[in-house]
Amino acid sequence: MILVRYILKNHVVPFLFSIVILIFIFVLQFMMKFADRLVGKGLSLWVILQLIIYNLAWIVVLVVPMSVLVATLMAFGAMSQNNEISIMKATGVSLYKMMTPPLIASVFVALSLVYFNNHIYPDANHAARLLMEDISRKKPTLSLVPGVFSQEVPNYAILVRDIDPVKNELKQVTIYDYSHPPKINIVTASFGKIYYAPDQKVLIMDLQNGEIHESDNADRNEYRKIQFQRHKIAMPADQFTFEQSGPGGPRGDREMGAQHMLVIVDSLNAIRTKLLKEYEDNISSLINSKNQPVRLEGESSNNRFVYLRSQQKISQDQNHINNTLTRLDWNRREMDRYWVEIHKKYSLPFACIVFVLIGAPLGTMMRRGGFGMAAGISLIFFLTYWAFLIGGEKLADRAMLSPFAGIWSANILLGIVGILLMIKSAREKVTLNFEFITKWLPKSWRSQEESDENS
Repeated sequence: MILVRYILKNHVVPFLFSIVILIFIFVLQFMMKFADRLVGKGLSLWVILQLIIYNLAWIVVLVVPMSVLVATLMAFGAMSQNNEISIMKATGVSLYKMMTPPLIASVFVALSLVYFNNHIYPDANHAARLLMEDISRKKPTLSLVPGVFSQEVPNYAILVRDIDPVKNELKQVTIYDYSHPPKINIVTASFGKIYYAPDQKVLIMDLQNGEIHESDNADRNEYRKIQFQRHKIAMPADQFTFEQSGPGGPRGDREMGAQHMLVIVDSLNAIRTKLLKEYEDNISSLINSKNQPVRLEGESSNNRFVYLRSQQKISQDQNHINNTLTRLDWNRREMDRYWVEIHKKYSLPFACIVFVLIGAPLGTMMRRGGFGMAAGISLIFFLTYWAFLIGGEKLADRAMLSPFAGIWSANILLGIVGILLMIKSAREKVTLNFEFITKWLPKSWRSQEESDENS
């Protein structure tokens, strides 16, 4: 029991450390990717934090399996570097027994990730999509450039000759108001200020010393000129304010749990059964149309008429068959798309177990327990895993592989590699040299690796 606690203790700190570091890297990459959609829109810090929190769901799904691999490599690498693996083997503890505690722990991590994928991840994805749509609808804050017409406010064209940024004062303002067609109002003012109403939904233009010229395109004889000392114009500013949508609405395949998608798959399967029956009926009707010419009562039954009517019936049956085949193809692609997402709910958590099978023997072979080396090797295996996963998903979508084979092929292949490595490491002492990886690591990581080796 003491040995079990010791082995698990060596895994906990690297596992948590890896999760924090990898989440930080993914969040940073996410912010760099979507920065252009967020900058300049006047979003509050809380909205940006919400967006990051919602997107943490898919980041956690990727980070946890990779952190398991990093933690396993670091734990067994450190124990091997300190000759603890050799000591435990000398006392009769085999590698299989050493791997049992992290394997059991990885099963619990995988089950937790399955629950996360089916209950938390879909809702977070749905909320993230709605929030991103709300952000994309919000236009940047109104910007006025001296000497240039601004038409960002609907039904208004605003021209400002000069802007005093110190006093926040507009000079020589001209506004074309098209909000009440067919009338057109042209407002000119010597000075003005612009600001939002307290509810942020109305943009107020406060003008001084100006004129209002009113004309009607429907009545050319009507014209009115009004002079004012002070005049306020209220313009709609909904497009400049941020309003967050509530939950609800249709969900995509990545916004549902496996149970919900299974219900949809059952419905699609029932539709497919009906389409297959319809296809068989159309085939039978086409065969009968070719073998038995159609004759209509009360019509002439000469050979030319019989031929034309038969061709028309055959053409109709062929169109029905083509239409049914198109619907069957769409039905199959939809079912495969949902099955792919269902299998991904379980294949990614199962990768935690596979990575323990790979990480433990590799850790004992490389005899290095630093974060840099573990991260480098983990990146290689995780990129391999991800390439198989993405490739399998594309092949499954194109019906070149079944959804099961496409999604689980990475786990099966790396699982076999892990079992072979485990057997080889348990039977004989093997040392692998991964020095070439250190050339690609940051200098801070390399110095840490070298100091660990020297110590």
